[in-house]
Amino acid sequence: MRPSLLVTAWVIARKDLAIEFRTRTAFLAVLVFAVLGIATFYFAWDATAVAAIDLAPGVLWVIFTFSGLLSLQRSFGVELADRAMDALLLAPIDREAIFLGKALANLLFVAGILVVTVPSVALLYNLPLGRTLPILFAIALIAAIGLVAVGTLFSAMAANTRLAELLLPMLSLPFFVPIVYGAAQTTSMLLAGRPLGEAWPFMKILIAFDLVFLTACTLTFPYILEE
Repeated sequence: MRPSLLVTAWVIARKDLAIEFRTRTAFLAVLVFAVLGIATFYFAWDATAVAAIDLAPGVLWVIFTFSGLLSLQRSFGVELADRAMDALLLAPIDREAIFLGKALANLLFVAGILVVTVPSVALLYNLPLGRTLPILFAIALIAAIGLVAVGTLFSAMAANTRLAELLLPMLSLPFFVPIVYGAAQTTSMLLAGRPLGEAWPFMKILIAFDLVFLTACTLTFPYILEE
């Protein structure tokens, strides 16, 4: 009996997370990059020229984007050493489940980075978060879903090429523009104390992006593997 799509996806995600938990090299590398990036922006910042509340959203989402790219590069790389991807393809499972499992593992990976980077930016720039912190984490999660959906698909496309490190950013970054734009605008409005209703149009951009690209990438993934 073939296991269900969601059960299979969770098994694959758990496998990827178990591998990362044993080594922790990729997570620590991305975490160090994110913290160093935030610190670099902070020490280069002239508080007399740009207010913290104006600069911090851009810093947060730029670091978020590039940290996400670094984490996505390892998504299919772990399968290459022992040709584990061939075993997944031969297994009696839906290929969509492979994509969803990889995407779920990547989402949890990126969420772990966000748990550190969001408070770090808030602390360094002395942001007046208060009640907006849960909303900010919700925005980050919504943005991470879109980033992971697109990035996981392109990571699969680039994994077997010699220029995977270059090809993944070239393919992914144009699609990340709506995510960064919507998340940065929403964050700026919330930090400025404006009501959530004013930020809702930008949140709708993020939600629409997630729905469209998560569906499209899931359906496209089996054909990417055939190529």
